[in-house]
Amino acid sequence: MLSCVSDTKKVVEAIRLGAQDYLTKPFHKSDLDTVLKRLLPAKPPEEKESTTHAEVEELSDDLFFVAASPAMRKIRSQVGLVANVDIPVLILGESGTGKEILARLIHKMSPRAHRTFLKVNCAALPADLLESELFGYEPGAFTGADRSKPGKFELCNKGTILLDEIGEMPPTLQAKLLHVLQDGQFSRLGGRSTIKVDVRVLAATNINIQEAIQTKKLREDLYYRLNAFTLRLPPLRERKEEIPILLKHMMARMAESYANAPLPITPALADACLRYPWPGNLRELGNFVKRYLVLRDENLLIHELDSQAHASQTGEHDLPEHSGGLKSLVRSLKDQAEGEAIRRALEQTNWNRKTAAAILNISYKALLYKIRQYGLEPPPHRARFRTTAG
Repeated sequence: MLSCVSDTKKVVEAIRLGAQDYLTKPFHKSDLDTVLKRLLPAKPPEEKESTTHAEVEELSDDLFFVAASPAMRKIRSQVGLVANVDIPVLILGESGTGKEILARLIHKMSPRAHRTFLKVNCAALPADLLESELFGYEPGAFTGADRSKPGKFELCNKGTILLDEIGEMPPTLQAKLLHVLQDGQFSRLGGRSTIKVDVRVLAATNINIQEAIQTKKLREDLYYRLNAFTLRLPPLRERKEEIPILLKHMMARMAESYANAPLPITPALADACLRYPWPGNLRELGNFVKRYLVLRDENLLIHELDSQAHASQTGEHDLPEHSGGLKSLVRSLKDQAEGEAIRRALEQTNWNRKTAAAILNISYKALLYKIRQYGLEPPPHRARFRTTAG
């Protein structure tokens, strides 16, 4: 796209319609050369090197972005454009699809890359604490507030903030956020003075947006303010061609962090991973690689994947009867799945709780709580051993 003016609305619309890049007139020949080099492949497809390295972008010690499917390549192309347009971006996708990774990629490629990036999980805190976390507070704002404290928006000035689980933000706070997006200013909790900030806002959610608007869970005016540009991350089951690349890259990273030698991703294991639907997406795949490194039993994990894949296929047509409505049903099924996952991890580790906690990627204390919550008991011989051992 070539334009004589840098009109944000026109640029965004061009990206939505499929533009690969844009330049404003007048431009230097070197600018055009840079764009063309970025768009044209360096080698013909048949000469391309291993996608394991070519299509993986490192973001930090813990995060990386993979674009090895048509859908993800399109998203990567859109990110390359929208990162330079200083507008809010709404990132949609199921839990575990990599929304935070995408947000960090946008920040890394933006003019704000050398400024602060902060993430706030809107579902992790109650309304009053979330407000003070975002906007700060003054002495006396609430019990225990004996000093002033800046919020994330102040700490993030000139940078980027990710509001994760934006659909869980209380409506009163949504109104305050809307004011910040419109005017770039707010007051601390308990404060009177106005604070001005320049922060790029990225928001992420896994909820059904239209349903949330209809039920008044999400303000419609806030949605339209955040929805300057939307990126939808497909679930892992819709981009399975990326699974072998993800497995190899996760294995290399996690083996290094555990100070272990990487284990092989055999064709049999890769095929089992391709058959499984991965409802937990990238997060579940990462936990699977951790279990493989801990258990070091390929056959056991292949059997586990195939059993779960079969259960998920039959479960689609055989949901249990439930009279408590959809939310209650979902909660019940989630509890059943969580309890079953914990039971399997304990059995696989012969009830070694520390190892099971590592496999499940939760703290030891959280595992003990959940064992009590789900009424799980060790087999008799393990119980006798624990009693004897004191």
